[in-house]
Amino acid sequence: MTQHPHPNLGTPSKLVDGGLRIVALGGISEIGRNMTVYETNGKLLIVDCGVLFPEDNQPGIDLILPDFSYIRDRLNDVVGLFLTHGHEDHIGAVPYLLRERGDIPVYGSPLTIALISAKCKEHRISPLTREVTEGNREDVGPFELEFVAVNHSIPDALAVAIHTKAGTVLHTGDFKMDQLPLDGRITDLRTFARLGEEGVDLFLVDSTNADVPGFTPSEREIMPALNRVIASTKRRVIVASFSSHVHRVQQVIDTAALHNRRVAFIGRSMIRNMKIAEDMGYLNVPSGILFDARELDNYDDRVVLICTGSQGEPMAALSRMANGDHQIRVGDGDTVILASSLIPGNENSVFRVINELTRFGAKVVHKANAMVHVSGHAAAGELLYCYNIVKPKYVLPVHGEWRHLKANAEIAIQSGVPRENAFIIENGIVVDLVNHEAEVVGAVPCGFVYVDGQSIGDITESSLKDRRILGEEGFISVIVVIESQTGKIVAGPDIHARGFNEDEALFDEVRGQIEKALTAAVAEGVNGTHQLSQVVRRTIGGWVGQKHRRRPMIVPVVVEV
Repeated sequence: MTQHPHPNLGTPSKLVDGGLRIVALGGISEIGRNMTVYETNGKLLIVDCGVLFPEDNQPGIDLILPDFSYIRDRLNDVVGLFLTHGHEDHIGAVPYLLRERGDIPVYGSPLTIALISAKCKEHRISPLTREVTEGNREDVGPFELEFVAVNHSIPDALAVAIHTKAGTVLHTGDFKMDQLPLDGRITDLRTFARLGEEGVDLFLVDSTNADVPGFTPSEREIMPALNRVIASTKRRVIVASFSSHVHRVQQVIDTAALHNRRVAFIGRSMIRNMKIAEDMGYLNVPSGILFDARELDNYDDRVVLICTGSQGEPMAALSRMANGDHQIRVGDGDTVILASSLIPGNENSVFRVINELTRFGAKVVHKANAMVHVSGHAAAGELLYCYNIVKPKYVLPVHGEWRHLKANAEIAIQSGVPRENAFIIENGIVVDLVNHEAEVVGAVPCGFVYVDGQSIGDITESSLKDRRILGEEGFISVIVVIESQTGKIVAGPDIHARGFNEDEALFDEVRGQIEKALTAAVAEGVNGTHQLSQVVRRTIGGWVGQKHRRRPMIVPVVVEV
């Protein structure tokens, strides 16, 4: 197994003629931000372009994008962007890429194209779209793409086989092997097998559930739990789900209809996506069952409300209900169903929402206490099945954290892939496929791009560190006025604190220390406001650290008069 957790790799040399270069700019060692760039004959193909949602240690950040710097100077070489399916972690960053070059052709299944078109419309972008379907082939520049149906937690997902002179790559996207899917569309293992017979040189495989034994349960298996919960609830049922999980919403609607309950969608993205799914025939809504949530007061408690916010997102409908600042007030007798799994990093936010809803009197049903969610990703048994069918020469696990990638690689090795042919890499590591032989050849810079309000990429790791310090340790400002000629203190030190200890008397002791330190520094020939402000910083920082075991942000200001 070829591991590169801390690669000592330089910039790769120029790609040889006829070779295929693969660079992941996101989606490896993380759940989200999926984006892979393929290069051959001077042209680039991008597969997926998604976002990553921030964790608690990234305060103020709305979204995290892939780092486009690797391709920014070569955007004119991009011949196409293929989207495997319509989840945010695969399409959410597309509008930000299209801001840099708006006429990149975007390929995807009908539902995926409808979802990304609606998303781009909100950004005032009209994408150049190309609908494709399973079983079809499409020449995109020097790449021949073959589209393969896969089953996932959203309809119309596709894997893609990328045929080039260097060899064939099979990129699964997100998938599982539900044998009884709601829409009857199973993962096309016959095509996987045919591709295996023809020869798959490199297999990029979804790793999310690689450390889960056995097979992922069918989506249908949550119906009994939904039925039981909705039947036993006397008042309202509120179901939180991803706004793109059409199959889950379908089951909730079917169960609501069974119990003569009306249904309303809550949340802008939920309303938008379900309208698209219904119009395109992916969602079957019984006549008369839907009502507008704004008319909720006109209905009794026998309703089911389907909303966003299953991951504890601060501005989503469920979080606002938990905070008590939504038009819908959750109370005794209500049941809230979290019909999703926890995305790593969202645990604290979700548990906070559960606690607050419980405090208001609601019963909260979630994956840990009822069968109200099944995953959309293949477990270890399914992955082993795929490896035995495809029989790839090389394997590159993607879409997962380190434990997932490692587990996926081990499954491949058990199936017969040579250990040295299973690559566990990080974002930015460059893999070249030349004459059906793959190897790691270098690395390119690949960081995080933070979206903060209207700011894109302006927030750095240093900025986030400052925010964390402000949030955890507090803030102290020190203002000192000195005489420019003599360096004598004529006013201050004035010390103000926020989020630390705001009792000004606390700082009486350190004021004297600051005065002594400044006097000594001036006597030693230190002058200039910047140098003297650093003296102030060191003095009060040392005192706070020694006396209070804290490291607040310190902003010293020395003014000469």
